[in-house]
Amino acid sequence: MTTSENTALVVNFYTHAFNDGRPEEAAAAALGETYIQHNPGAPDGPAAFVGYVQSVRERFPEVRVEIMRTIAEGDLVVTHSRFTLGPADRGRAVADIWRIEGGKIVEHWDVIQEIPEQAANANTMF
Repeated sequence: MTTSENTALVVNFYTHAFNDGRPEEAAAAALGETYIQHNPGAPDGPAAFVGYVQSVRERFPEVRVEIMRTIAEGDLVVTHSRFTLGPADRGRAVADIWRIEGGKIVEHWDVIQEIPEQAANANTMF
């Protein structure tokens, strides 16, 4: 797959799972049989991903992922996103790294940072 195809796969997967509330469909279409998770709070595997999204959406039905930018090289796609649990939530800045193999997402890393009420500078996190 090309880097553009890899990027489209990741963006469609991420937004379909969280924003559309269809993690089962998203996982079936995009995740490989093996899905290695590097977030220490999340187990490996597509079923674990689906369960996680379902749990988040049950508690926070207005959860949103707004992908601000993507970077792709070879089999890796990076998304830089604003992740909010609802309209009143300032949210989190999230950098996700996704590895694609054979047209499927097979590995994931993330770095998550709370968006503070006040910053030490006038720059945004996005």
